[in-house]
Amino acid sequence: MKLFKKRAGFRLSHWLALVGVALAGLISQPAWATEVALVKINGAIVPATVTYIQRAIELAGQQHDACLIIQLDTPGGLLESTKEIVQDFYASPVPVVVYVAPPGAMAASAGCFITLAADVAAMAPATTIGAAHPVEIGEQGSEKMDDVMKEKLENAYSTYIKSIAQKNGRNAEWAISSVRKSESITAEEALGLKVVDLIATNVPELLRDINGREIKGAKLDTAGATVVEVPMAGLERLLQLLWHPEVLFILMLAAIYGIIGELSHPGAILPGVVGGIALILALYMAAILPVNLAGLALMLLAVVLFIIDAFAPTHGVLTFGGIIAFFLGALMLFNHAGPAFKLPLTCIIPATLLTAAFFIFVVGAGLRAQSLPVRAGAETLLGKATPALGQIDAHSGKVFVEGEYWNAVSDTAIPPGQIVEIVGRSGLTLKVRPKQTETA
Repeated sequence: MKLFKKRAGFRLSHWLALVGVALAGLISQPAWATEVALVKINGAIVPATVTYIQRAIELAGQQHDACLIIQLDTPGGLLESTKEIVQDFYASPVPVVVYVAPPGAMAASAGCFITLAADVAAMAPATTIGAAHPVEIGEQGSEKMDDVMKEKLENAYSTYIKSIAQKNGRNAEWAISSVRKSESITAEEALGLKVVDLIATNVPELLRDINGREIKGAKLDTAGATVVEVPMAGLERLLQLLWHPEVLFILMLAAIYGIIGELSHPGAILPGVVGGIALILALYMAAILPVNLAGLALMLLAVVLFIIDAFAPTHGVLTFGGIIAFFLGALMLFNHAGPAFKLPLTCIIPATLLTAAFFIFVVGAGLRAQSLPVRAGAETLLGKATPALGQIDAHSGKVFVEGEYWNAVSDTAIPPGQIVEIVGRSGLTLKVRPKQTETA
């Protein structure tokens, strides 16, 4: 009996020890390592931006992240891309926080719509938001809208941004004025006008400030959360790069140089292939980017003037006109778009000079060379005169011309030494006839 009690006591203490060790292990482990996804948007809002944000939202939902932070710095972008992003915010399974940062960043034009559509809108100090006028978001059509069309667009976009602001309890009146009057305000003003929810110096401060907020039926638990950045995929980076206006401009130049270079130097092949690919990419991008048709027409006119001047004796007048037309066309190519789509003079001026030099020295020389008579080859033998080296008849004969001996035949017999004229060629045999003596 005593032995049984000792064994029972031992077993009880043993189990208590095991339970204690287990509890100590559980207590030493963190309750739950909260994670927050982060993406950084720096540049124009384009289709690649949409793909990036959609992938980040899906990934954050799969990993059950506390929220998704979108650090935003944009001068604007395309309306269709903006609408897709707003819809993705509404359908997101995780709260979306738009953070206009770092200091000096802006959420202009399309960026204003995106910021107002977020579950939490935050800004860093010394940042700005606004200037959401519809013409700057991306005019895709005519050179200049009439007053009726302009009013329709303003009404449509005003209503759209008003609904976005009201959904999240933000200042709808100011949102409307950002569209109608292109108003832009600082972070401090935005907080005072209830355009955004808070100002945070950095991401850790942002996480502390939004901790405990109730969004989509759940409280945010972000204090001390681990921030995991979702980088852009390689294809997304490439597409984001292609949507820059400078890239479209370069593709247009490559298409012009390649195709015209192939036409002026037939058989080169490589310029034609490169030019064709560049043309297809440029046409694809021009269908979406806000290209000004008048600017494009001026650039094409410049190409025509350069080509004509290669043949016409205008003493460079058409070339000078082509340079002016190309420069003005490049300036106007995106002039009705917002600041997200502007070509700098540092890109326009070198491109204009390079294009003028290309047509003057490369294309001009190639086109003029094609119109010159043949100066080399067997064709140059036709019409030349030379003495017969021996008897020439319908079957055999020899002549020496252009430093080479040739077989020669003639329908009439020609004695040695007589001057003959070359009238044809068949392989390595020349057809000749007696040279007619000119009489006064």
